[in-house]
Amino acid sequence: MKKIFFLLFVTLSLSRGYAQTIPVAPKQDSIIVLMNGTAHLGNGEVIENSAIGFENGKITFVADARTIRLSQSTAKIINIAGKHVYPGLIACNTNLGLNEIQAARATRDASEVGDFNPNIRSIIAYNTDSKVIATVRSNGILLAQVVPQGGIISGSSSVVQLDAWNWEDAQYKTDEGIHLNFPSFYSYHYKEDGGSIGENEYYADEVQNIRNFFDEAKAYTQAGTHKNINLKLEAMRGLFDGKKKLFIHADRVKEIAAALLFAKSYSMNCVIVGGSEAWKCTDVLVINHVPVILGRIQSLPGSDDEDYDLPYNTPALLKKAGVDFCLSMDGFWQQRNLPFLAGEAVAYGGMTPEEALMYLTSNAARILGVDNTTGTLEEGKDANIIVSDGDIFDMKTNNIIYAFIQGREINLNNKQKDLYEIYKEKYGIK
Repeated sequence: MKKIFFLLFVTLSLSRGYAQTIPVAPKQDSIIVLMNGTAHLGNGEVIENSAIGFENGKITFVADARTIRLSQSTAKIINIAGKHVYPGLIACNTNLGLNEIQAARATRDASEVGDFNPNIRSIIAYNTDSKVIATVRSNGILLAQVVPQGGIISGSSSVVQLDAWNWEDAQYKTDEGIHLNFPSFYSYHYKEDGGSIGENEYYADEVQNIRNFFDEAKAYTQAGTHKNINLKLEAMRGLFDGKKKLFIHADRVKEIAAALLFAKSYSMNCVIVGGSEAWKCTDVLVINHVPVILGRIQSLPGSDDEDYDLPYNTPALLKKAGVDFCLSMDGFWQQRNLPFLAGEAVAYGGMTPEEALMYLTSNAARILGVDNTTGTLEEGKDANIIVSDGDIFDMKTNNIIYAFIQGREINLNNKQKDLYEIYKEKYGIK
């Protein structure tokens, strides 16, 4: 009986926690101009004293503030002198909105039962009422690629904007790719003394099972329409004609090389996700024009004989080799630290802040196929814009004071800020 009451209490607590507390921003109803800020355009360019105007959710001009004249009566002018303006950051390869409390199984909806689930769509499980979204958004992340997990083929991901009442409103680009977890050459062998990592004896069989599924899917899609629809095979449409991308999750150089050969055998557009050892096979990535969504660089080296700071230097190694890549964080709540990830790449990798910004904005948008509408501050693109007191890559000066998604001014409050104010009042802190 105590267990029943405990479960009921947890359920009621979670249901209250899911309630929407921050209203969705209304549609932009007037011209807005951000004046006199330092604009970082996301393509490597900087305008020291800028004027950025947007109307009906679209950027209408980006210029030097000293070269234009504006009428106070026709536009809402926001003076941001001394502030910094950036394109909204994009979180790639995240289960944001699919997880809420890691320790509570009832709030985790990122994976499905079974090995081959290409028909699983992350977008319909995306929870716009997640408290984590507001926290992430308040640090400058305005769009996210929501990715399913688990199994061999996890399902399809979608790009969402982070201010919506429901998943239909949130969708930015739907079902843009299928995610494949490529088998590893190595596996952990359990023993009485603790076990060790050794060769994966099932590797060849695992790869053959994937190939069998792809062969069946290719034959199914090439046969045209079917009277009896197979949902799993139907979801594979678009992979074989280039309309969808295959996101292959692989870290070690052997798996990356094998994954590239696999994708090439089907003439598919693919993206390597993770790629901690991608720096070892840059030539083949460049030759085959395969981009990389680089996994979290805040990690230890992969082996004992590697330099201690190799993960931090990996972005610079890929940049020097000419690999097309972007930066990403694992998980969901961790996405709030995405700007500081780029800051570490600047500090350790020898790249400029403008280059690092590209790996969170324009490069990410291009890899996800949304670069025609976002990723840079350009005329005609969506007004996905953030304004910070200082450098967003610096923990000391990063403070997002304005955020706009498709021109709508976003409420930057969140639960953590509420608690901060509550306890400041409790202890008389001014």
